[in-house]
Amino acid sequence: MSRTLARIWNEPLLLGTGLSRMLDEFSRDFGHVGFDIAPSFGRTDVYEQNHNLVFEAELPGMKKEDIAIKVENDQLCISGEMKRDEKVGEENYFRMGRRYGRFQRSFPLPANVIDRDRITAGFEDGILKVSVPLKESLKEREKAIDIKVK
Repeated sequence: MSRTLARIWNEPLLLGTGLSRMLDEFSRDFGHVGFDIAPSFGRTDVYEQNHNLVFEAELPGMKKEDIAIKVENDQLCISGEMKRDEKVGEENYFRMGRRYGRFQRSFPLPANVIDRDRITAGFEDGILKVSVPLKESLKEREKAIDIKVK
């Protein structure tokens, strides 16, 4: 017991690393089920601007050639792989806090409203921007429902 405590005091990063690794493995298992607990790649803003549905995803450290975008079954799918620099051996790390590996994010698209042939994408400074042209504004299609109090 005292030996373990001494090790923690001398190497405090070990405790956090073990806990982080356990939580990472736990959430990684849920990725195979088809939903994200806390998506580690591709945190995304979605908004409408100038008759386009715009998706802006954070993909820091990624390269354009490691990212794929497709529309499938009325869903925009963004996938890719973040590769780790193999110049540093795993045994030399005190803490591995960044995420590596494959990812996929899917976003539902409104049926019969998008123009699939004119979808564009750009990637700059770690931000992927996908613009999906709309045949009509989604905001204009919204209809407020009046709530009556009895």
